[in-house]
Amino acid sequence: MESLKIEATKCTPEVTFNAENNILDIKGDSYPENIAEFFSSVFTWLEEYLEQLKNQVFTINIELNYFNSSSSKLLLDLFERLDEEVEKFDKNIIVNWIYDVDHDNIEEYGEEFQEDLKSLTFNLVQK
Repeated sequence: MESLKIEATKCTPEVTFNAENNILDIKGDSYPENIAEFFSSVFTWLEEYLEQLKNQVFTINIELNYFNSSSSKLLLDLFERLDEEVEKFDKNIIVNWIYDVDHDNIEEYGEEFQEDLKSLTFNLVQK
């Protein structure tokens, strides 16, 4: 699988996938005008990647400083999709929700996401 790189903008996060170590990083702010348009290529890529994911560990590090309600809904959709992969196909997927100690609300969002998941390993990581 090829690596993926989407540069950050003022209102969109940096998205980077390192094909050598199976790590997807999403970092920055997320409040684009059209969230579906921004993340459509990421979701297309992710679907292809999940199909070929066999016995490797897939790690997703999410470190957002700010995100809007549309981004929150998209993240929930992402986590539910990953949860389904773990539950139905026994995939080894880990999500690290990375937050700054000074951003209590980001930690709280992570806790809320974590509560909605059944099988996905979802770690709250204070930086």
